[in-house]
Amino acid sequence: MRIDLHTHSNVSDGTEDPEVLIGSAVAAGLDAVALTDHDSTAGWDRARTAAHGLGITFVPGMEVSCRTDTGISVHMLSYLHDPLHPGLHAEIERSRTARLTRARRMVELMSVDYPISWDLVAQHVSEGATVGRPHIADALVSLGIVRTRSEAFQSVLTARSPYWVSHYAPHPAHAVGLIRAAGGVPVFAHPSASNRGAVVGGADLEEMIDAGLLGLEVEHRDNPAAAQVALRRIARERGLLVTGSSDYHGSGKPNLLGENLTAPEVLGAIQGLATGAAAP
Repeated sequence: MRIDLHTHSNVSDGTEDPEVLIGSAVAAGLDAVALTDHDSTAGWDRARTAAHGLGITFVPGMEVSCRTDTGISVHMLSYLHDPLHPGLHAEIERSRTARLTRARRMVELMSVDYPISWDLVAQHVSEGATVGRPHIADALVSLGIVRTRSEAFQSVLTARSPYWVSHYAPHPAHAVGLIRAAGGVPVFAHPSASNRGAVVGGADLEEMIDAGLLGLEVEHRDNPAAAQVALRRIARERGLLVTGSSDYHGSGKPNLLGENLTAPEVLGAIQGLATGAAAP
């Protein structure tokens, strides 16, 4: 059974409609796929309907944007939570509003040096989508300022750029607590992705585990091989689930569906642990 538990549609920063993404998953030979858009569950119903029609197992999820007290970005995957849980829902809406305010300010700063406008960026945002830097990157590509999203993130949109603006995000331990309260299963996404910036140390990870973290996304292209070995050791020692996934974004990233997979028994464990409204 081929299972990919980390993908994005154009409800956040992917490039495919939820229905198209499900079709792509079937074409890639997957038997189960999770939709984990950033700070949004808006694609669930469309993806679930498409999955039912195509005979593939759909796992509803979300990727929660977090930040430690020292400013390190953390992404927390949540599976099978109740999307209407008041605490989690309120925190996600706060983050989405902060993302939008931040994106507008970054575009305002960039417009001094580049012919970019918010109207142009908005053309690259699907209705109701969680707004993020990838949409600004798409606008930069359309202007010919950069060739790809990746190039934009390595230059104009890097945290070292003069256009960088921070935004509110919950502490990862707080997010873990909210996910558990909503009946979901929290899994730390690409924990050792040092190519994206600073990664958390042992103290932050221990705080997440104490708050109820249930898994680590180990098999991910951004986790170096040596780090994957260390993450597996931590998972064994602390009784955490180990997942693998693509982090597929359509044409927005080179990541391919099914390039890393999750074992069937791990998906079964996630389904067994979930108590949210989205649980089977």
